[in-house]
Amino acid sequence: MTPDEVGARLGGDASVSGGGAFARATVDVPVDRWAAAVRTARDELGYDFFDWLSAVDEVGGFTVVAHLWSLAGRRGLLLRTAVPGEDAAVPSIVDSYPGAAWHERETHEMFGIDFPGHPGGLRPLLLPPEFEGYPLRKDFVLAARVAKPWPGAKEPGESGHAAARRAPMRPPGVPAPGEWGPT
Repeated sequence: MTPDEVGARLGGDASVSGGGAFARATVDVPVDRWAAAVRTARDELGYDFFDWLSAVDEVGGFTVVAHLWSLAGRRGLLLRTAVPGEDAAVPSIVDSYPGAAWHERETHEMFGIDFPGHPGGLRPLLLPPEFEGYPLRKDFVLAARVAKPWPGAKEPGESGHAAARRAPMRPPGVPAPGEWGPT
């Protein structure tokens, strides 16, 4: 089955890319067709193995990505949907793939994306209960930068110091190349 045929079966308005000889097809579906596209991929197209689900923080929103695999066909499928940054929600796919429960909980905890219909709720999985924020969002402020400012330039060439332009800066505690290794 060609990537275009997979895209047509998953939703008439789905955009398709990839799927060459050694690449997996990537299909973008609207968020309101997400759960139906996942069911169709499993029941009609033979993608019987759920591999992983996560998100990417994009400008203006998120892209939720699920990787599905057909064991019999030995082919993979990346199924993606875009959601707005405010009140991000994607229907749960745990009813189609029970293994997605852990991934949805992790994605909720790290990005703040809700998964309506998730059984058992999206209780914390990895972070301590007192943790505030979503650490994989681009707008999350790293605590280390607040507690102790970085001693060097944040971007190459940003510092006005001449030494910063001559040689790359090493992070604190990393020895110079001549100070370690075999002699």
